[in-house]
Amino acid sequence: MKKLEIIIKPEKLEDLKGILESCKASGIMISNIMGYGNQKGYKQMYRGTEYTVNLLPKVKVETVVTDDIAEPIIERILSEITTGNYGDGKIFIYEVLDAVRIRTGERGETAL
Repeated sequence: MKKLEIIIKPEKLEDLKGILESCKASGIMISNIMGYGNQKGYKQMYRGTEYTVNLLPKVKVETVVTDDIAEPIIERILSEITTGNYGDGKIFIYEVLDAVRIRTGERGETAL
């Protein structure tokens, strides 16, 4: 099993949800976050004073999927969500050793 942690621009969330649903991801967790990467934010003028906004709004989507659908999800995200500009986001991939469904006690992929 793989845990995908996908950080994207907020306006791309509906596109990402469509990709995950069509690839049969069983569940997602969404968090609103702020941060910056290579772009280091942007400069803005306010009342004649320049200041740097370096914490940009992002959305973090987490899901745990079986090994066989992790790579197709990643490929679709790269082909459909990419704009080629700074701030498109990142995907972090973690190995998941086990999962337990609390309600039934199921373990492994059946718990997803």
